[in-house]
Formats: sequence, structure tokens, C-alpha cells
Amino acid sequence: MANLHDLTAVELLAAYRSRALSPVEVTRAILRHIGAWEPHLHATYALDADAALTQAEASQARWLKGEPMGPLDGVPAMIKENIATRGVPTPLGTAATELVPAEHDAPPAARLREAGAVILGKTTMPDYGMLSSGLSSFHALTRNPWDLSKGPGGSSSGAGAGVAAGYGPLHLGTDIGGSVRLPAGWCGIFTLKPSLGRIPIHPPYAGRVAGPMTRTVDDAALMMAVLSQPDRRDTMSLPHQDIAWQELERDLHDLQGLRIGLHLDAGWGLAVEPEVRAAVEAAARAFEAAGAIVEPLAPFMTRAMAEGMDAFWRTRSWLDISALSEQRRAKVLPFIVEWARGAAGLSGAQVFQGYSQMGVIRDAAVAACSRFDVVLSPTAPLPAFAAELPCPTNDPALPFEHIAFTLPYNMSEQPAASINCGTTSAGLPIGLQIAGHRHDDLGVLRVARAWEQLRPASRPWPVPPSR
Repeated sequence: MANLHDLTAVELLAAYRSRALSPVEVTRAILRHIGAWEPHLHATYALDADAALTQAEASQARWLKGEPMGPLDGVPAMIKENIATRGVPTPLGTAATELVPAEHDAPPAARLREAGAVILGKTTMPDYGMLSSGLSSFHALTRNPWDLSKGPGGSSSGAGAGVAAGYGPLHLGTDIGGSVRLPAGWCGIFTLKPSLGRIPIHPPYAGRVAGPMTRTVDDAALMMAVLSQPDRRDTMSLPHQDIAWQELERDLHDLQGLRIGLHLDAGWGLAVEPEVRAAVEAAARAFEAAGAIVEPLAPFMTRAMAEGMDAFWRTRSWLDISALSEQRRAKVLPFIVEWARGAAGLSGAQVFQGYSQMGVIRDAAVAACSRFDVVLSPTAPLPAFAAELPCPTNDPALPFEHIAFTLPYNMSEQPAASINCGTTSAGLPIGLQIAGHRHDDLGVLRVARAWEQLRPASRPWPVPPSR
């Protein structure tokens, strides 16, 4: 049998049913593996081995009775630290937060707990989730397990690193501009940013979603069946649908006539690097060879759209940061403060115009994608960058140049996945983004599952340094 930390959730559940494995031995093995990696990665927050083993023992007792609690009973999981879990403070990645234990589980955490998942702890994020980096004023610097000199991306930094490193098969992140997809792309894992409202979350706001982060599409689908259950606390959630999340298999013959848009120029931001472009084009050719119809998709975003969103996000962050006491404000990552301060001189009209770009982006994205079943693009225009940098440009005036392919699908509420499609000559993962029509989350998962069948064999997962 493979190393226990390399088994998928689907494999673990089958082993629990047959009594080939127990939740306790699996939890212990994963905790040992985390112990070997964590001095190098720093991907966890509030890791609680005692609580995890207590949950695992209760799960083991249920399995021995043949009475599992739910569809994830005994499967180890970790949760991004901005998703509240009862009894644990939620620092939002910044040392400026007053640490008060959360009174309740947020909806996604509640669903995992109800389904019997063994919650090992939380994973790291940068200050306020406003960086695609593992840099934080509260957490130690989170690194990429494929290359410790690189960052894992963000803002679901610890989750991306943890999945690739084998910190259990199921991880949960959040995304408002690329925060599950960017670390997925840079860490070589799978994620789905679902349609807005598909997974209830609290607090909800425009563009914000929670999403599964896993090594396989099957495991993400398993999580979606749990996470998409209704919760009244999310006043922006979609009406619950009984979706056949596990019905992913599509014979490659089913790709005949699939209409695919190939999007290689975002219209703004960093240029796509040659190795990234080549890997995405190779994926498109593989779909085409399987019978899909691939056509280029022209840029549909503009610099004005991006700058409008930047102005709005700066304003929201500046209002929060400027309300802090001087002592607490001094603890926020300086890059974030400098970026947010750019909103201090904006007029109400400028902020409103910036906010209005959300609707402009939504209209442009939906219209551009309307003639395709899915759209393929790079997840990011470049591979993972230096771990110590807050973003690829290292410039608070231009902090979002790398999110041009991911941002539009938050604003348009469309589902979008990231899945590995190759590596650079330096061995860094390259992410392929697969975006679908609004509310067609299952369609995106099915195309991603087809890509798992089409793509070349993946490399072995990284292992902890020997010292």
C-alpha cells in the first residue's frame, strides 16, 4: 500500500469500509508526516494533534459498528484560518487582529464536521487574504514544497502547500480573486472555485467563495457533495440543488464536439511566460485530438476594469486598517498598508466607479464565454516566484498583475478550476484553468476529470528534506 499520507479520501473511505485501515492509524501517520515537513513549510495554524486523535478514535468506533457518521467519516481535513472553527481565534493572517476564539463553525467548517471529517487544524494565509503569497505578519513564512525558495501562492497559502506535501487529502480554502486557484496552480494540485453561492459561507460578499483543494478531482467532488449543503447564514447562497457530484466519468468519446475557448491573452497584467503558454497550448491540443473543437478567445478584460477593482478593494481595506489603533495598525504587513493607503485620496465618485467595474467585468466575462462549453487558460502567467515577495511585481502600485486570468470569474460568478498541466524546466508546476458557465460546477469538474485521463503521468509528490 502507498504511504498513508498519499492516499486519497476515496481510497481511505474504501479502506475504512473493508477495515484494511483505521482512522486512528491514518491520522497518526499524517500527523507524523506533517511533523517532518512543517519546520520547512510553515503551512499550519492551530494544529491540534490531541483533538484530531480524539476525533479519529470516535470515528474508528463508528466504523467498527458499521455506522459511519457521514460521507467523510475519519478522513483528515484542514481548514483555511479565515473560515471560523469554534474555539479557535481567526487572525486573518495578520498580527493586528485581536485573538478571540470563534463561537461557532462557519458553514463550510460545520459541513465538514457534520460529515465526520477529522479536522487536524487550520492552514495559513497572508494579511487579510490580500496577497498571492505566503507572507504574513502573523504566521511564519509559508513555502512551496516543490521548491522551498518559492512561495505557494495565496491567499490559501498553507492549503496549497499542505495538499502538495501530503497534510491529509482534504483542504478547504477561500477565493475572491484567485486565492484557491493560484496556490493550486503553483503547487500542482486541484481546486474548484465554485459558482458564487454554491457553497454557503459566512460572512458572504461579492466574489467570495469557499472551495475544495485536493490532489484529485474525485476528492474535490466528494467535498462538494458535503460543502454545498444549505446554510441559512449565507444570505447570498444559491438554492440547494441535488447535484450528482460523483458522476464525473465521461468517456473520452464524450469530448467529441466539446466547444473550448483558448484564452492566452488576458488583456492586461503580466505577459504569459513561454513555458506556461506551451503547457496550456499542449493541453488544448490534447483535447482537440480527443475530438473537442478549440478556438481562440480574444481578451475581454481591460486595464480600466482591473484598476477599478483595485480602487474598490483598496478603499475597503483602507477603511478597515485606518479604523485600527495606531499600535495595531503598526503590526499589519507594511506592503498591505502602503497598498491600502492608495485609497486615502479617492473621491466617492472614484470609489463608486471602481465598484461598478465588478458589473462590467461580469458582463464581459459571461458574454465572452457564452459560445463555448468551457474556457482554458493559464491559471497564472508565470510559475511560483520567490517566497519572500508579497507578489510577483513586489510593487504595491501594481499588486494584481498576476490575477488577470482568475479575477474575472469571481466577478462573473462562474465556476473555474485549476489543475496541473505540466512543469517548467526548473520543475515548478504549471496550472491549467478550466472555466465554465455560471452554475455549471459539475460540468467543470467533468472536463477536469477528463484532463486527468488525458494528461501525461504526474511526477511523484515532493518529500520532506532529509534535514
